[in-house]
Amino acid sequence: MDIETATRQLRAIGHDTRLQLYRLLVRAGPGGLPVGEVQARLGLPGSTLSHHLRRLVDTGLVRQDRHGTSLICTAVYPAMQGLVDYLAGECCADAPDAETATAPPERAG
Repeated sequence: MDIETATRQLRAIGHDTRLQLYRLLVRAGPGGLPVGEVQARLGLPGSTLSHHLRRLVDTGLVRQDRHGTSLICTAVYPAMQGLVDYLAGECCADAPDAETATAPPERAG
């Protein structure tokens, strides 16, 4: 993944409604959800939902497929994993003990 793709995807999910929408689709699993069900669960007007879905589709995080008269929205899991891998890929790379570091140290609390 390149920085431009990561930036676009993060910008897309950086809006509270789109993040809610994306999480809903991630939770739904590979079968996705029909647009009508997404709209009912989130309580959004159709035009608002369409706008937010378009942003997620344009970045490759969500796919829409027509099945008969239904439009099914599905999270694109490889894209999500690519973004997570990009964000975590160099975790602790510059730490003095980088070869043994696997995660940031826990904070005392």
